Amino acid sequence: QVQLVESGGGLVQAGGSLRLSCAASGRTYSNSAMAWFRQAPGKEREFVARITWGGGSTDYADSVKGRFTIFKDNAKNAVYLQMTSLKPEDTAVYYCTTSWRGGNYKAPASWYYWGQGTQVTVSS
Repeated sequence: QVQLVESGGGLVQAGGSLRLSCAASGRTYSNSAMAWFRQAPGKEREFVARITWGGGSTDYADSVKGRFTIFKDNAKNAVYLQMTSLKPEDTAVYYCTTSWRGGNYKAPASWYYWGQGTQVTVSS
């Protein structure tokens, strides 16, 4: 089993920054990519960013490219999402996930373990 706990969400004005953290524990965390998704009210959960276990490869949704950065600290078993130049449309619950099943990594169904989510609200 893997447990994921997100933190760092909150209320921020447009143009501001936040850093989300995801602490992982459990035996299957190693050798697995990790990713962030988000879900706004009334919308489907969508891919935000992904990082390989070694951290050598990252990928971002077009909507956040150039504004968000995903990185990890293997020693702390943690992954982070640095968000800058935030926009009201970034408002959502942000979820951390790991244990990619294979297939389209931008699809939520391709990931096995999920955290409980952390709310990010960006005011205009």
